[in-house]
Amino acid sequence: MKVRHKARVVLFDHGELVFLKRGWPGGDSYCTTVGGSVEPADADLESALRREALEEIGATIGPATEFLTLTEPGGTTTVVQHYFLADLLDMDPDRRHGPELDDPDTGDFEPVRVALSRTAVAALNLQPAELADYVLRHVDAWGAA
Repeated sequence: MKVRHKARVVLFDHGELVFLKRGWPGGDSYCTTVGGSVEPADADLESALRREALEEIGATIGPATEFLTLTEPGGTTTVVQHYFLADLLDMDPDRRHGPELDDPDTGDFEPVRVALSRTAVAALNLQPAELADYVLRHVDAWGAA
């Protein structure tokens, strides 16, 4: 069976969390983390993470720490999602690039900031559910750090 690894990041920015808002016409929008598939040219998970942050939201990020791994078995491919925490160092939408932004079927693909609180995170429709549960259990401690 083929295994595809993805690197994703929950970003901290001065008391706020940064996620990606996704949605398509006629559908419900949701939030998820910045990130995506590890490509053959990526040296490791963190290299993929940094590339994805730059492509998707034009961001550079600080040191990243993995906090959660989710495995999604599939018929021919198992997807392993590696979730990291990192500080957002800077973000410039003009630096965004990549296939997602060039595809008209991508739909909404915008960064969104929310307060570092359970109430704000609970209102997001954060996906996947396992990530949302983890973030809701830990967001208060992250805010106190």
